[in-house]
This record gives sequence, structure tokens and C-alpha cells, in this order.
Amino acid sequence: MKRSSQSKAPIYEALERFRKMRVVPFDVPGHKHGRGNPELVELLGKQCVSIDVNSMKPLDNLCHPVSVIREAEELAAEAFGASHAFLMVGGTTSSVQSMILSTCKQGDKIILPRNVHRSAINALVLCGAKPIYVNPDVNHDLGIPLGMQMSEVEKAIRENPDAVAVFVNNPTYYGICSDLRSIVKLAHEYGMKVLVDEAHGTHFYFGDHLPVSAMEAGADMASVSMHKSGGSLTQSSFLLTGKDVNAGYVRQIINLTQTTSGSYLLLSSLDISRRNLALRGEEEFKRVSALAQYAREEINKIGGYYAFGEELINGDSIYDFDKTKLSVHTLEIGLAGIEVYDILRDEYDIQIEFGDLGNILAYLSIGDRKQEVERLVSALAEVKRRYQKDKAGMLSQEYVSPNVIMTPQESFYAPKEYLPLEDTLGRVCSEFVMCYPPGIPVLAPGEKITRDVLDYIIYAKEKGCSMTGPEDPDIEHLNVIKE
Repeated sequence: MKRSSQSKAPIYEALERFRKMRVVPFDVPGHKHGRGNPELVELLGKQCVSIDVNSMKPLDNLCHPVSVIREAEELAAEAFGASHAFLMVGGTTSSVQSMILSTCKQGDKIILPRNVHRSAINALVLCGAKPIYVNPDVNHDLGIPLGMQMSEVEKAIRENPDAVAVFVNNPTYYGICSDLRSIVKLAHEYGMKVLVDEAHGTHFYFGDHLPVSAMEAGADMASVSMHKSGGSLTQSSFLLTGKDVNAGYVRQIINLTQTTSGSYLLLSSLDISRRNLALRGEEEFKRVSALAQYAREEINKIGGYYAFGEELINGDSIYDFDKTKLSVHTLEIGLAGIEVYDILRDEYDIQIEFGDLGNILAYLSIGDRKQEVERLVSALAEVKRRYQKDKAGMLSQEYVSPNVIMTPQESFYAPKEYLPLEDTLGRVCSEFVMCYPPGIPVLAPGEKITRDVLDYIIYAKEKGCSMTGPEDPDIEHLNVIKE
């Protein structure tokens, strides 16, 4: 890596030059450097609103970059070991959708695990591709989906040699990694592209002690959530491409849906955060990994909780584990993860990433310090002492195998009926239902509604999971295909 070039931040530097020019704005945005909206200045500060500007020649244009944005893309590609990097301001949702839309057209098959983020299935609604699901392996003790078993990926590829792509999570929300190198090798032998959702794997590019990154494994495209572990502003992301991908075509796909008014706050945050990780990332993520390991050891000393880690690695469906992920199983103390999540926020002013039916996830990254981790550990000990109960009757299963009847696009746009939840048993769903986070659908368009699915939805609602997706915000009704 060229340390001299990686110390540059061209978008940030261009904004600093622009700020010093004292330009009179007769363009958008209409707040005119904050003058028209004093409450906005009070909330965000003069320095922030003064660089909330529109595309102009000195600042380049995100849809067709030729100067500072192009240079920032080149620096990002170098830092992440990619042939090209696109700065994305629609979150990693936009990156994931651009990967799939760049690769699949109507009727194409794509092989993917069912425990994908909703953005991947949304892309299938848009382009009309047909999902070939590989059910992930499941750890029944923890109640979590794992990675894809290599034998199951191989079976899906051999049975569907006409598939155009294989989609992989690297890692899952819980830090679980599939055997990415082997998946890439096999997929490429069959002429398939490999698309990787690295929403939770930004740091994999900055440390030999971490699982292999998509670009290092030879994948064709990867979506990287810089705003998660990379330190940029929320909603900013990178889309990385490998050597055999037509970057010009990908740009055209991105421009179908991404805004033509890219926020320079987001773009400059990507630029600065890339520089930070390129110069200091390896050192920082070693510290984060050590901090997470310290937290695991301290939490496991409490008893009742299980903060899991590398001991789960089995060489297949858990090929590797992301050491920075602090996932904790809570069912042994008689509390669902979402209940611990709520108690920590309401009683201890601690906001963790998410709680599901059996686990919580505390997201550690470059901004965390030992004192905050110690506060979390002590709070968990107190939660156990105050709230522990018998775990009888608690549901642990976190993954329900889908029964796919129609493609997401066919079912999403088909004539539908709006029925009470219990009356939908046996019908084909035409919308999404998911707990968010993590945003993995319990139901997706085109899937049959089974008793297991309904029981899961009812139980998750009772426990206080934040459920999203359906037209009915209270999830008392669902839209199903009209018979």
C-alpha cells in the first residue's frame, strides 16, 4: 500500500478549499449555508451546514466523476485491494442492489443463502431474477443461522449450472463466515460471478488476524458498510469490484437508482474514513479484537450468559469467526435477547446493536474503549441478578426454512388479498416480514406461510421485537396472493 497517496483525502481537501472561497450561493440546497434554517445550524453546527453543498465543477459529480471523486474512488480501490471502488450514499442497501442488478436480469438464477438482508431480496423484486436458496446450517443451541456448508453450495451449483451468480454473507450479523475462497473457486469454474455482502466486514481489509476479505478471496463484487465498523457517517458505503467486472456498466446500474444529489457530508466522510483505516486500521482493529476477547472472557465469567467466539469454528459452515463481534446468548438466564436489549437501554442507558429471540449483539469498533465495555459487563451481571428466571417455554429457533412458491417479483406485483394474520396460514405471502435489526426476512414475497412462521411472528411480537416490512404497521394483517 502506498502510504504517501493514502494520506490524501481529495474530497475533504476540495471542500476545505471551497469553504475558504466564500462563494455566494445561487444554487441548491436552499438553506444557503444554513442562513435560511437557523435551527438546522444550531443542531448540526455552522461548519457542517456550510459544506452541505451541491455538485459543481470544483467538487466533481458523483454520477460521472472526473476529478476529486474519481481520485477518492481510486484511493479507496487501492486501500481495499479492488480494481474499482464506487462511493455509495444510499447505504449498503444500494450497494447490494447494484451488485445484483449488475449481474442478474429477469429469469436469471442466483444462488444465495436465505439469511440475507432484505436488500438482496428487494433486488430480486426489481430485476425478476429467481432465487436458488441454500439453507444455512443452524446452531440449535444458540438458535442462530450459520454460514453455508460447502457441500450445499456445491449441490446448488451442480443442480443449477445455468445460475449467473452466487451471493455470500461475509460475515453474518453474528460474525460467522463461510469458506469464501472455496466458494469463489467453484463458482468461477462454472462461470458464475461471486457477490459478497460485507456490510459487517469492513475491517476484514485491515488485519491478517481477521477472516479473508472478498477482494482477497477473488470475489467479483463486494458491498462494504463503511458506516458500520469503518467509522464514516450513517448511510455511506463502498461498492468494490474485481478485475473481471465492467466498472462502466456498474456505474450505469448505480445511476438507475442512486440520487443525483449525493451528499458531500457522506462523500467526505467516506474519503476521510478510508484514509483513517488505510493509515491506522490494522493497529486499530487489533485493539478492537483484543477488547472484544476481553469482553467475552468477562461475560462468560458471570455465568448463564454465553459470549461465543472462535471455539465454534468447524471448518465448514463456521469456516471462520469475526473476533470483533460480541454476540451473547441469553436464554439460559430465562430472558430473550430482545428483553435484555430493552433492559440495558431502559435501565442502564446502554444501547446495543440488537437483540433477537435468544441473543444480543454489542457492536465494537474503532470508537470503543475499555471503560464502556466494563460498564456493559457490569450491567449484564446486574441484569442477571435482578431479572433471571426459568427458561421453560422460551423459543430459541432463529431460522425457519422457507417454502418458496413464486419468485419475489411475481408475488410482489401479483393481485393480493389483505387478511388477518391467522387467516393467512397456507397462503403465499406477497410482502416482507422481518425483525429489524438484523433485517433478515422471516417471510419474503413468494413464500408459503406455515404454522412455524406464524408462531415465530406472534412470539417475536410478544417479546417486543421491532418488526417491519408489511403494509400493516401493527402486523395484525398480511398481504397474500389472491386465489
